[in-house]
Amino acid sequence: MPERVSRGFPLFPLGMVALPSESVPLHVFEDRYRQMIEQCLRAEPGSPQREFGIVWLSDEELKQVGCACEVESVLERMDDGRLNIVARGTRPFRLLERQDDLPYPAGVVEFLDERHEQIDELAATSARELYRELVEQATDRQLGEDELALMGAYQMAATVEFDKDAKQELLELRSESARLRLLGMLLRAAIKRVELIDRAQARAQSNGKVRFG
Repeated sequence: MPERVSRGFPLFPLGMVALPSESVPLHVFEDRYRQMIEQCLRAEPGSPQREFGIVWLSDEELKQVGCACEVESVLERMDDGRLNIVARGTRPFRLLERQDDLPYPAGVVEFLDERHEQIDELAATSARELYRELVEQATDRQLGEDELALMGAYQMAATVEFDKDAKQELLELRSESARLRLLGMLLRAAIKRVELIDRAQARAQSNGKVRFG
């Protein structure tokens, strides 16, 4: 069986979508998921055995494309066995079939390859400029050119609170150029929302008066 296919891959169905490079805080309380995470923690850092998969359990269905994650750190171990951890997204996968022979949810998964293509530089430049604008508007932080140049679509999207449908669409795209184009549209909408919030706050603070200077 090719290395990109894994049997018995631990699955964590959740009401969320994780992206590669995203830091995900998790509170693990069910016994089956505690067993799953403890097994991952026993593996060497960086090894495939340390990974588990987050898949979005939406109101309609369990999505077939999820994101593998590696446990980065254990923040807290409680007396009753519950855990607070931070995981980081590593790579997308497709769930081929479910398995019921393990003490936690698992399945046969195929790790997804990227489409071989030349990156759309116009889409990349546009997405990075929009991301720079959003970060500055939301946090007053100014990103440098060198920092931006290292960021792909996943790295930028992982730091913005997009809705789950948008994140799932980004996760399922196998083309970086397509992700960058979609990300550009999402960032434009996010910037407009921030501007609307700023204007609403300014109006609320003005007591109905327009202030100059």
